[in-house]
Amino acid sequence: MADSRWDVVVIGGGPAGLAAALMLGRSRRRVLVVDAGSPRNRFAAHMHGVLGNEGVDPAELLARGRDEVAAFGVEVSEGTVDRVDLIDGGVRVELAGGVTHEARAVLVATGITDDLPPVPGLAERWGATVLHCPYCHGWEVRDGRLGVLVTSPLGFHQAELVRQLSDRVTVFAAGVEPDEVTRRRLRARGVELVGSPVTEIAGEGAAIEAVRTADGTAHLIDALFTVAQPRTHGAFLSHLDLARNETPFGSYLAVDQAGKTSDDGIWAAGNVVNPMANVPMSIGAGTMAGAALNGWLVTQDFDAAVASQGWPQVAPADFWEDRYAGSDRVWSGRPNHSVTRVARDLRAGTALELGCGEGADALWLAQQGWEVTAIDISPTAIRRATEAARAVGVPPERVRFVAADLAEWSDGQTYDLVTAGFLHSPVELDRTAALRRAAGRVRPGGHLLVVSHAAAPPWADAHDHHFLTPSEEVDALGLDPASWQVLIAEVRGRPATGPDGREAVLDDSVILLRRE
Repeated sequence: MADSRWDVVVIGGGPAGLAAALMLGRSRRRVLVVDAGSPRNRFAAHMHGVLGNEGVDPAELLARGRDEVAAFGVEVSEGTVDRVDLIDGGVRVELAGGVTHEARAVLVATGITDDLPPVPGLAERWGATVLHCPYCHGWEVRDGRLGVLVTSPLGFHQAELVRQLSDRVTVFAAGVEPDEVTRRRLRARGVELVGSPVTEIAGEGAAIEAVRTADGTAHLIDALFTVAQPRTHGAFLSHLDLARNETPFGSYLAVDQAGKTSDDGIWAAGNVVNPMANVPMSIGAGTMAGAALNGWLVTQDFDAAVASQGWPQVAPADFWEDRYAGSDRVWSGRPNHSVTRVARDLRAGTALELGCGEGADALWLAQQGWEVTAIDISPTAIRRATEAARAVGVPPERVRFVAADLAEWSDGQTYDLVTAGFLHSPVELDRTAALRRAAGRVRPGGHLLVVSHAAAPPWADAHDHHFLTPSEEVDALGLDPASWQVLIAEVRGRPATGPDGREAVLDDSVILLRRE
């Protein structure tokens, strides 16, 4: 048993894994690559479509890659991984034989195995004259007598691609019956359809002489394409319940655009994520994942350094001013549906809004007859809210916007309505204390309206933040029940549009209390 501490353990030393290791090594990270030595394309003697490496032996590319990452301090070790576990501060990687390594994160690039149909002579010629990718190997067999062994409906799409390479194409489709539209498409371009099952791929050495079928026919073929069944190498992660993508090719690790899985400490790239990725696509994905993972580690390093000094990571005023100043607009400009549904049934009077942002809710209240004072910690947000009020013709005596810290601001007034919409913050903010102070600004007979997220939006990054339920919100405020009546405490849905344009219904926690 040998324990080591790394920044990252890269599992898999193919194009994706080595590309990721190169980015991490050049960023001065301590990196270990664990490689089983069985890349997916080991059956091919040459790579094609790899810019700058056209026709190079895949083994040569990996050998050069190992030399390159070694120049930046990356260690490469032969072995297979039995298990990955999450631990405090990172992950533990257990290798076959019992050796374990600890790291802050892992990057999985273990790829897939192509499981072929059990046809005699097929597996022996895989990567030579039995091929899977028209882009990777099609040029070399162009104008030949080409066959396509269909194992699923996806094979008919492969047949259309192969027809681009030669006008002599035979499709063997026993067991996967094409519909009439598919038949017409293939026949329209002179593709021959064979319904008898394939029994043997005959020939000498790697060469194919004929594809034999059960009806006794020997079809003269020079090269045969087929879609194998991809089998991912990731059993060592199965107990972690990571999010997955279900595709026509099978189930694959789900990652974001940078390569992060549903757990921050586990990243992935290459065929283990995308079975369609060829060598350059895998290199690109590995490069992206390695660079993004280093960025994630950099953020952790700075957060830890700041925490070690006893300083707050980011002051709320700085965070929110950066948030607003860094974008032309942060919110939609429309009042919140949950706020308007409640406030429209209240008698207009004086109102105080906490965390008003760019002013949409405050302007809506003013247009309904309220005299509004609206507070936000960001001067940029207040400037935009003031400009919006002028643009829609709301006079200054109807709405007043103030840039101030809620923990410090006071005008000594009480109000008929005090409202706080989505007073959440990713940086430290004593939200409950702010709401308790706000309750003290409600005059007798007035109302406190608090609208909050009941759950994260579907387009938000996965996290483990606990949003209070309406009853938990009421309990947290701890207001005297003899002085306050709970009128509403429920979760309500509202339509919303995400940053990517996706429509969804969001759950809001809505509480309305009246001061007696």
